[in-house]
Amino acid sequence: MFKVGFDAEKYLREQSKFILERIENGDADRLYLEFGGKLVHDKHAMRVLPGYDENAKIKLLKQMKDQTEIIICIYAGDITTSKTRHDFGITYDLEVMRLIDIFRKHNLKINSVVVTRYEDAPSVNMFIDKLERRGIKTYKHKFTKGYPTDVDTIVSDEGYGANPYIEVTKPVVVVTGPGGGSGKLATSLSQLYHDFKRGTKARYAKFETFPIWNLPLKHPVNIAYEAATADLRDVNMLDSFHLEAYGESAVNYNRDMEVFPVVKRIIEKITGTTEYQSPTDMGVNRVGFAITDDEVCREAAYQEIIRRYLIAECDYKKGLISEASLERAQLLRKEVGQEVSDRKVVQPARDYVEKKRQDERYMNVVAMAIEMPDGSIVTGRSSRRMAASAAAVLNAIKQLAGLPDEVLLISPQVLESTQNLKSDVLKYDRASLNLEEALIALTVSGTHNPTAQMAAEKLGCLKGCRAHCTAILSDHDEQTLRALGIDATCDPEYVTTNLYNN
Repeated sequence: MFKVGFDAEKYLREQSKFILERIENGDADRLYLEFGGKLVHDKHAMRVLPGYDENAKIKLLKQMKDQTEIIICIYAGDITTSKTRHDFGITYDLEVMRLIDIFRKHNLKINSVVVTRYEDAPSVNMFIDKLERRGIKTYKHKFTKGYPTDVDTIVSDEGYGANPYIEVTKPVVVVTGPGGGSGKLATSLSQLYHDFKRGTKARYAKFETFPIWNLPLKHPVNIAYEAATADLRDVNMLDSFHLEAYGESAVNYNRDMEVFPVVKRIIEKITGTTEYQSPTDMGVNRVGFAITDDEVCREAAYQEIIRRYLIAECDYKKGLISEASLERAQLLRKEVGQEVSDRKVVQPARDYVEKKRQDERYMNVVAMAIEMPDGSIVTGRSSRRMAASAAAVLNAIKQLAGLPDEVLLISPQVLESTQNLKSDVLKYDRASLNLEEALIALTVSGTHNPTAQMAAEKLGCLKGCRAHCTAILSDHDEQTLRALGIDATCDPEYVTTNLYNN
């Protein structure tokens, strides 16, 4: 199940080498390095490139921390719409705060946060106030006048000149954000304009991961990127600029292709030189050179495409995405010839529920299936005692510990007292334990039950396992599964018809 198809160390060496070349070549005093994708915890890359280190980028930056400072961009519209990062189930504004904490933990200098395409909305202003009251410098960049066609206005005091200059001091300025469309490019070019006006020579480059330019256009890993950005309507395409300039095929995506002629003209007008001939030229992307097993990466990408479709189904049910985004995710899944049942855990979970529902007592039962490290499937169902995810995880660690199914891991006294707390004291609608509560009860039981302790020690072995639930997971269960490293999907069905306590 855990086959490796990517050499993380080789990638780190290659990417470091080419970034240093960008810094050292030319006579610029400063490099604005836009980071595409996730700078930390890049779980998408980890899923489609088995062996990829999800924190490879942060490790690279740590090697250059004395030369580097970081600007974090967030689009105002993503704050007002509460856009969510699916890997962690948190909104983009919270993701900015999480990034700041992570960068500080690694002793990387945070310069500031920039709210791009700023609009005077209560939620946006509240976000800015929160940051500034915690000592984080925050800038407001409004929509650039003249963008995208009027380059003369863009590169003027009315365009980029209307933005406040972000005071930077380091030779490498990393420009990142919580996700695509955060305004990283506009912020970088605005800084480029201000630096040249101040007599400082600067350059722009892009740290890229996906799409992988030297893989075929329809390679599953590249299609998985389209599935991951279905809500942004990203479409991979051949870089015609690169082909014309160098006679070499390269893959890029629509937003970079569409904006490149304008970006090229803007950079030329600011710097007076022509540095890039294609959008691929702008990127530093050595991912494709570190793939060691193409078949492993293809299969991982197929699984990611199915996973993204299942997530899109649930997001549509929740009202978080449009029907067009759901249709896009479905189209990509069909393009690679994959069915939902090709995700190995889906059908066992559904079959288990179908079988149980033949008995009227279990008409509302929910089930979860987990694919174990050895490829076997373990299931668990909801009951008055605990949620399906809790039952499945407990059954999984029983198997890993070599314990019979009938063994009780949680002491009846601990279970009963926990349920009484929920129903009698806290007045929750449901007394059944969610996954986090079940794991706490397991740990408490382990203090006087060596068998429970032995099973609890196997929780770490579930990292990287896949799971599927026949109903939409609660936020609590989703977060706990994520913390355990279990990649869980679910069917677009609610446990109850309640609109609030669902």
